Amino acid sequence: MPVNSIHIPTYPYYINGDWLESRSGQTIDIYSPYLNEVIGKVQAITKDEVDEAIISARIAQRDWAIRPLQERAQYLYRWADELVASKDEIAATIMKEVGKTLKDAYKEVTRTAEFIQYTVEEALHMHGESMRGDSFPGCSKSKVAITDRVPLGVVLAISPFNYPVNLSAAKIAPALISGNTVIFKPATQGTISGLKMIEALHRSGLPKGLVNLVTGRGSEIGDYLVEHDSIDMISFTGGTSTGINIAKKSVMIPLVLELGGKDPGIVCEDANLFESAKQIISGAFSYSGQRCTAIKRVLAHENIADNLVQILKEETMNLSVGSPKDESMIVPLIDHQSADFVQGLIDDALEKGATLVTGNKRSKNLIYPTLLDNVTMDMDVAIEEPFGPVLPILRVKSDQEAIDIANQSEYGLQASVFTNDINRAFRISNNIEAGTVQINGRTERGPDHFPFIGIKKSGIGSQGIRRSIESMTREKVTVLNLAE
Repeated sequence: MPVNSIHIPTYPYYINGDWLESRSGQTIDIYSPYLNEVIGKVQAITKDEVDEAIISARIAQRDWAIRPLQERAQYLYRWADELVASKDEIAATIMKEVGKTLKDAYKEVTRTAEFIQYTVEEALHMHGESMRGDSFPGCSKSKVAITDRVPLGVVLAISPFNYPVNLSAAKIAPALISGNTVIFKPATQGTISGLKMIEALHRSGLPKGLVNLVTGRGSEIGDYLVEHDSIDMISFTGGTSTGINIAKKSVMIPLVLELGGKDPGIVCEDANLFESAKQIISGAFSYSGQRCTAIKRVLAHENIADNLVQILKEETMNLSVGSPKDESMIVPLIDHQSADFVQGLIDDALEKGATLVTGNKRSKNLIYPTLLDNVTMDMDVAIEEPFGPVLPILRVKSDQEAIDIANQSEYGLQASVFTNDINRAFRISNNIEAGTVQINGRTERGPDHFPFIGIKKSGIGSQGIRRSIESMTREKVTVLNLAE
């Protein structure tokens, strides 16, 4: 619901069930990555307004935590229904704001509704446990422990631009169903999509104060939110440097951080090259590679590298490039700064002797899919996370060399291993330092109930629906001392 619709709409923020304009009088422009124009303005709220949001959430949480689980569930079911009912508007907003194709935007909204519904069902089937004292030597059966999970309190949910609805709801739904309240800070580029999602939640009739949407400049409210004494847990998805900053500034509160990746696709000499190439291309270039789980480098055995490169070249040259309105696979990157960074990685590799197989063409913030062969570890593209459509190929002499190169990375999100030998697959997988290893498939998040884990600088904690609920709750033990 725009505050005004004169030419460029200005959107409110959301506190205690009300849609408000900031007392700062300031707004932030939101640009479309493919229209290259301002499509809306969002509020730049103040620290005082942040305080009001957090106080509102803390007061509301007391009542919410003691409500029956089935009652909390009904609000979330209605939220999922409202998302589906407004999927046309939300999907169109996602496309315009973050440059995702309309087909993928629709999928994101549908997936989000399914995520919320599954979250409710998972919570309804999570139970506590009891333990008898006499199972431990010297203790009596008259002592019985009852263990349950209780909410942490106020959860700060910070979401990224690339899945502005799905990855936001993936934080909000587990928090709400387990009795927490939420301060929701969307990525600046993605705020309007997040706001549309919260409009659907508002229509569900959710009690006031349970979810508050705050928008503003990171320089003004970012650190203030993270360091606030009344925040009880932080769930963040975004860049590694920001995640590290959050980890340093947050003190003595639980964190779940989903950060960057440099996911390798290891192609063994016995792999099915055509199927491997299909998975690699999809993994590397969907949504222009703007995914933390994108395949960001190929480690190919030298005996099959020539054949693999030729297949990858043909597949890459056939990718559709252009506007998300045309359902193109390769679309403009989120902003010009991101495109400059990707172009810099390409330029550096070519200057240092990499072979350009195809690509290295640019129009504004649209980078054409670029394939680089004979990449070596002294090139930035072999090490840095591009978050764009560039795929470096490093040739290796053995499985062990591929493992060594993969593990040199500061990241450890996912990896893919392509081989027809299941023993070889497990041998490589067991030695890869990553949260998840995909066998003969592309790196990707999901299904959403699977564990999703980052190690090293790829994150802290575990996600996946059940694990997200667990991360936003703590165990509480009540001990019964019965008369013998």
